[in-house]
Amino acid sequence: MDSLEKQLICPICLEMFTKPVVILPCQHNLCRKCANDIFQSSNPYLPTRGGTVTSGGRFRCPSCRHEVVLNRHGVYGLQRNLLVENIIDMYKQEYISSRPSPEQKADQPMCEVHEDEKINIYCLSCCVPTCSMCKVFGAHKDCEVAPLNSIYQTQKTELSDRIAMMVGNNDRIQGIISQLEETCRSIEENGRRQKSKVCEKFDHLYAILEDRKREMNVKVNAEQEEKLNYIRRLTRKYGDHLESMAKIMETGIQTLEEPEMAVFLQNTKPLLQKIAEASNTSHLERVERGYENMDHYSVSFKREGRALRNIDFARDDDDDEEEEDEEEVAVDADSRAGQTASGEVDSLNEEALPPLLPPQPLSTCRPGTSS
Repeated sequence: MDSLEKQLICPICLEMFTKPVVILPCQHNLCRKCANDIFQSSNPYLPTRGGTVTSGGRFRCPSCRHEVVLNRHGVYGLQRNLLVENIIDMYKQEYISSRPSPEQKADQPMCEVHEDEKINIYCLSCCVPTCSMCKVFGAHKDCEVAPLNSIYQTQKTELSDRIAMMVGNNDRIQGIISQLEETCRSIEENGRRQKSKVCEKFDHLYAILEDRKREMNVKVNAEQEEKLNYIRRLTRKYGDHLESMAKIMETGIQTLEEPEMAVFLQNTKPLLQKIAEASNTSHLERVERGYENMDHYSVSFKREGRALRNIDFARDDDDDEEEEDEEEVAVDADSRAGQTASGEVDSLNEEALPPLLPPQPLSTCRPGTSS
């Protein structure tokens, strides 16, 4: 039955439950008086009447730390555990009466000096329990003593108060822990938000760089297409001239094979005239030296690279400047878009293409004619 007795011990007063016994929402039991003591220590500023808190509040269960919220009736609003009270009554009736009296208990503490004397007084000077013989004849005869039961009640009350105080302190510490946990969550949330803003700023910077890259490539592509079209057109002209010369050469070869002199002489004069005209390439254009060069579109980003490497978090007084810069960038982008829409490629061709040299006549070799 010792295990049963342990189950009937109040975790506050460390004694068997004193009726009325109240049951908490977490299913742990307390003496109502002990519950009221804990509640008062946890809520020292709530109004009381006759030493009992009469309004609602909260405290934590000393066994599991579950928070107990009371209504306006305070601890008197907690449900009584009649089952535990009945078990206590049955236990006291059946077992307490059958146990030996305290004087006959085998584990009754006895004085170490006077083995036949029970410890029944408390030495206030030495702060130890002792027996009456020690006070009369022993080491505590000059000490101040007090009845054991009075010191027991005093120290028991002090221990209960200290436990209640620790319960209150634990509640306050738990509140501080909750605040620290909330601070951790706030730090994590703020960190995520700021990292998102940093990524957004860098994405905006990437977009600006992509726009500028696209605009600069448009300029290069415009001049490239202009030059390629010119060279292709000139290549077709030279190809057509070469083809016509090949036909004249073929006609000349056939004329050389003519056996009749009269026919040969009839065909030679117009053929020589065609050969002379075909050999004249003064009407064909020439490409100037370095026409294929595109080095005037070279870029250098040293200054911009230094600026990018110096990117850092802005100070408070930099926010206004950043907003002004963003507005200027937006205006510049709009103006550039308008220029592109109104025919930017044509103006680029006029400005970027180097001038062509005037056509140069090719050297011709006119065949010698016999006079």
